Amino acid sequence: MTESEVAAMADARIEAAIAHWAPRFTSQGVDYNDFVRITSTLLDWADWLPAWAANGDQYAEAAQRAEDRGRRVSAGEAWVRAALSYHFGSFVWLVDPDLHEATADRAGAALRRAHPLLDPTAERVEAPFGAGVIVGNLRRPPAPERPPLVLLLPGLDSTKEEFFHWENVFLARGMATLSLDGPGQGETGRHTPIRPDYEVGPSAMLDRLAPRTDLDLHRVGVVGVSLGGYYAPRTAAYEPRVGAVCAVGGPYCFGALWDTLPVLTRETFAYHSRAADDATARRLADELTLAGVLPLVTQPFLAVGGRLDRLIPYQDVERAAAEAPDATLVMYPEGNHVCNNLPTRYKPLVGDWMAEQLG
Repeated sequence: MTESEVAAMADARIEAAIAHWAPRFTSQGVDYNDFVRITSTLLDWADWLPAWAANGDQYAEAAQRAEDRGRRVSAGEAWVRAALSYHFGSFVWLVDPDLHEATADRAGAALRRAHPLLDPTAERVEAPFGAGVIVGNLRRPPAPERPPLVLLLPGLDSTKEEFFHWENVFLARGMATLSLDGPGQGETGRHTPIRPDYEVGPSAMLDRLAPRTDLDLHRVGVVGVSLGGYYAPRTAAYEPRVGAVCAVGGPYCFGALWDTLPVLTRETFAYHSRAADDATARRLADELTLAGVLPLVTQPFLAVGGRLDRLIPYQDVERAAAEAPDATLVMYPEGNHVCNNLPTRYKPLVGDWMAEQLG
């Protein structure tokens, strides 16, 4: 490949990241002005992570100044913005895997600084899992004393650090949340690759939480976004403690989409699945299928999709709803991937639905 071809590919990756994920950034809490300012100046994909990390550094410095002056809310909000900047700098950027992981660690550290300032109930929970631990962030609402619990499952390139504002949707409706880094995700993914039987992760976390008396583990819901929309119904099918499940923009068979997925997505899947090459990654992606699984999802199941989804065809969402025994389908004609261009519509819908299912 010539230098000009490499440069063109780099530019194409920036364009792909903006085209596929811009609404996700802002719907998860990235300031629109930050997004425009940073992405409008980038010419080479290699500069993506450093630019976002520099933005995170600015917010981290502002957070520290606010803390020093006793301005707890301002400090906490700035720490969340720092965490999001570090996260979205590293999320599909694999030019330097070591820098990718180091920046992801900075996202986690920044969010841990935010938690005691904005939500003193927040705590890190670890459960034994494989050769290491599975990790989640647990938050509880002010009332009731024993709230139901919603497990929030990330997708291929998201982690628990992306979900602070997503958690607030459920907390405001009286539900506790646990944002999980499952197999192949975030901290847990450092020692455990993507695996089709993802439910082993949530099951291990529920086992860890079982002795607690401040959560009602007879009322557990699971919500997954993007590839998490495969993980969530899979978890519901094989984990009897789950009472309700929601999938937003989830695939039916990830491998069937391989040829139409962005290069960045295929590379990220290969990285998190430990695949040595594209052919191996494609074979592993084929194993992530809901065929034969959905008839086992007997719990109430909400499937949400957008007809303009460029990553996961809306037909996959329709098929999942058709094969599950107790499914409700909500399809937004103007919705994109995970309906991130419609956050004020789909997020309250999911929060209200889950609250009603869990009582």
